[in-house]
Amino acid sequence: MPYRQSWAESRDWYLTLSRLGWIAPAWPREHGGMGLPADKLIAYIEETEAWGVARSPDQGLVMVGPILMRFGNDEQRARFLPPILAGEHVWTQGYSEPNAGSDLASVRCEAVIDGDDFIVNGQKTWTTWGADGTHMFMLVRTDKSVKKQAGISFLLLDLKTPGVTVRPIRNIAGEREFCEVFFDNVRVPRANLVGGLNQGWTVAKALLGFERLFTGSPKHSQHTLVQVEKLARQRGLLEDPVFRARFTELQLDTADLGAAYAGFAEIAKRGEPIPASISMLKIWSTETWERLALLLVEIADEYGGLRDHTRNGEIDMQVVAPLFNCLGAKIFAGSNEIQRGILAKQVLELPV
Repeated sequence: MPYRQSWAESRDWYLTLSRLGWIAPAWPREHGGMGLPADKLIAYIEETEAWGVARSPDQGLVMVGPILMRFGNDEQRARFLPPILAGEHVWTQGYSEPNAGSDLASVRCEAVIDGDDFIVNGQKTWTTWGADGTHMFMLVRTDKSVKKQAGISFLLLDLKTPGVTVRPIRNIAGEREFCEVFFDNVRVPRANLVGGLNQGWTVAKALLGFERLFTGSPKHSQHTLVQVEKLARQRGLLEDPVFRARFTELQLDTADLGAAYAGFAEIAKRGEPIPASISMLKIWSTETWERLALLLVEIADEYGGLRDHTRNGEIDMQVVAPLFNCLGAKIFAGSNEIQRGILAKQVLELPV
């Protein structure tokens, strides 16, 4: 599909996978997952992408679940993991705020302790699947007197709680996959605090590692590669040595991406901290996807500018959709410019 599916569009598919026990291929078996090793996880991804399987709202699976397995307590895991697998909870991410996107440590959404609750006030924006979400994992400011990274906590919130307002944002493509969310004296139980008071930055960095691992998945590039090959075969371009050289280079780039992803996936599956070099994977994934998307548009010739589904006897695909989507992927989960800064400072130890 050319856009992120809503929960209404993907619910039946999600529940089918859940019923079969296939919804969480990377989760350990003891938590209800498939426990696939990295090589089989890659094969699983490759097969779904070869068929063009769309992504369901899955932040509970790829973000909340791994975080609770690492930082949560037994009560939190028992309370939140089963509803994720069952499709009862649809999770959204409450990280970005106005003036606190790339500079995530500058979050101002505040949570003040009041007895057994936190009282939350503030705003989050660019909330993916916000209109569909039932719950949010969020970063909140719990101490203003310390260094900004040191005064942040990680909370889990039921979005049906009084005082929460969700407003959709229409993007340039006319879609409403993002929202802004407002909090007005919202009470959140202290039992929903993950990782300890003012320890949210540690949890956030770990979660960003999982997010960059997911964003670094080869699946989008693999699917676009299949589309390029299909269209090139239809148009006889595989007989052209110049095109074949370009296509072979991108095949190798995609294979390299899959191998790199498998290595980082194995680190995550062992429960080890994901290293800062994961930023390289996020860059490589999104920019490989972009090169493939641009090639797809180019070889579509006169149909390369059509955003809507093209079915004319020769081309039967959404030609421009991969390009629209890959450009956004270079920005979210920390823009590629930010990722290069992380690599320079934390991996190469360059002065920045």
